[in-house]
Amino acid sequence: MDTLDTQPAPTPARPLLGLTIMVVEDSRYASEAMRLLCLRSGARIRRADCIRSARRHLQVYRPSVAVVDLGLPDGSGAGLIADLAAGHPRIGVILGFSGDDSAAEAAIAAGADGFLAKPVESLPAFQSAILRHLPPERQPPGPRGLTREVIRPDRLAFHEDMAHLAEVLDGPEESRDLDYVAQFLGGLARSAGDMALAAAAGSLAAARLEGRATGPDEARIAGLVQARLAERMVI
Repeated sequence: MDTLDTQPAPTPARPLLGLTIMVVEDSRYASEAMRLLCLRSGARIRRADCIRSARRHLQVYRPSVAVVDLGLPDGSGAGLIADLAAGHPRIGVILGFSGDDSAAEAAIAAGADGFLAKPVESLPAFQSAILRHLPPERQPPGPRGLTREVIRPDRLAFHEDMAHLAEVLDGPEESRDLDYVAQFLGGLARSAGDMALAAAAGSLAAARLEGRATGPDEARIAGLVQARLAERMVI
């Protein structure tokens, strides 16, 4: 178990030194961004790709910080946030995480201390989102150096997410969760700055909400996914 009393002291250069951050996120691309942010900040990271995996992690250790995506393959992250917020002892900092800004309200209502909107690219913004909720003894001494460093995950992680989407879309129609596809693709597209994918995800989400046929949107997304997978082959 991680406790604030036994962690090494943070420094201005590594303000999150000694913290263990559990990131509950199914996207490899978003997870890689979080890994780089934690690495640059001095924190250790543990990743869970679904709620069930997160609960298994929590049986073994208690992280200092939890960053929970609101849209996960086996349910809403809001439920996990609520359980973490009600835990005794409570995890020091709990943050919601999503590519949908409107999810912030659900995260806070569930008990999160704050919210991170995808993409999280700014190192100072990431550090500040956590530090503002930590007690004085966990604050780094003196002023932190200003940096404009922007985190750019390896493109390989993006293609791994594309392969995951292709597998979901190729699966049996009766087990295909299109709401999950729209959510996952929307968050990934926003993180990667891919406007075509973002538009396709938005169109699918709208079709689901309005009860319209989704065949054209599914075909459009499948084509975009295959095109991006082909780009990797060319590279």
